[in-house]
Amino acid sequence: MSSPSAVSLYDARPFFEKALQHGIQHGIIGPEKIEAMRVEGPKGLVQIARYFGNEFLRPELEKARDRMVNLVSLYLESSCGGDVQQAAESLRDFSLLSRSKGGSDMLKALIAMPQNSHFGMNERGGFKDEHIPLLAKWSLRSLAEYQAELARRSQVAQVVDAALWLAGELGMDADELEEAGKDAEAVIRSALLVLAAGRTEMPDWVAFEKMIAALRKKHGAAPAALPVIVPKKLPAHLRAAVEAVRQSVLADAPKILDAALPARALFDRSPAFMGRYFWIEDALAEVDQHERSASAAWDKVTGGNTDDGSLLTLFLCLAAGAAPKTLLSEKSATALLRKIRKSGFHPALVRQYIGDHAPAQHQDAYASLWEAFVDEAQATLESDAVHSLSDALALLRRECHVS
Repeated sequence: MSSPSAVSLYDARPFFEKALQHGIQHGIIGPEKIEAMRVEGPKGLVQIARYFGNEFLRPELEKARDRMVNLVSLYLESSCGGDVQQAAESLRDFSLLSRSKGGSDMLKALIAMPQNSHFGMNERGGFKDEHIPLLAKWSLRSLAEYQAELARRSQVAQVVDAALWLAGELGMDADELEEAGKDAEAVIRSALLVLAAGRTEMPDWVAFEKMIAALRKKHGAAPAALPVIVPKKLPAHLRAAVEAVRQSVLADAPKILDAALPARALFDRSPAFMGRYFWIEDALAEVDQHERSASAAWDKVTGGNTDDGSLLTLFLCLAAGAAPKTLLSEKSATALLRKIRKSGFHPALVRQYIGDHAPAQHQDAYASLWEAFVDEAQATLESDAVHSLSDALALLRRECHVS
């Protein structure tokens, strides 16, 4: 004969009902408490129906009853760990409405937690009236659904809190992060790189690009040696969240430290990296950096000379397709004129060069200087008359720098 099989019965009753029946059967909840619940119950139903809709409609009152039973069940089962003995004692020692409010407070706290890690998409300030329709849905859901959502949102909250902590260490506050509207993970990744580079402030793009260049110079030959570590001061409850993001930075390290990949192309134009790292958007700083770079390049090509003769000599070389110079010898000037007669004179190249490289505040003046020179000199420079070469050379001696 086979051994009898064990049969387990599924008890689908609300946890509130289980705890109440257990309390009555074991003498934990007496007649006086039962009577107090009979008085409290209808008052609670009306309050709940009014809060979520209309206390004068029977369907709303019936739904309010379901909500009240579920809210009490959520609170008791969660706070007592599913122990009906403790739950019965809780019903004995506290009012029914307080247990219902406890369940409601649990759900309000859940709803106020961030749903995702994107700054700017989650409002601070706790539960608000606009959340009431969402609370209405959650007030009828099970403890298992609540616990699953709580676990998910808790993980998100830890990532957000970790980003806030790290950003705070680097001089940024919550309002600035919300205004920036980036993912918390991106903030953490950049913060870890900033700390690895030994810097103390969250960077704008210019500083971020310089930081990447410095890291490439120091660790490019050994990406595995990139010192991305979890700060010792980080609160213990945030360490797991930061560690998970740290691993993603280590996985990115070979590309981050690859000098063959321009930083802008990698971090701001590569689909896999767009939005993955964070820097402070500062258009003025980027424009200023661009202008400084352009100015440095212009100073280099002009040798710091900005007089008309130096500039016209430089422009003439460009129009002839020759290497840019601000001073020509007699011999090189003659060679340049012969090159013009052989290969042509191209004033448009100079206009383009001025637009691409000259300091913005001087471009109009430089363009006007060049146009005036072209109007006067082009015919002489391109002439093949007998004495035109000597005439052109005399022109260059007068307008350009020829020694």
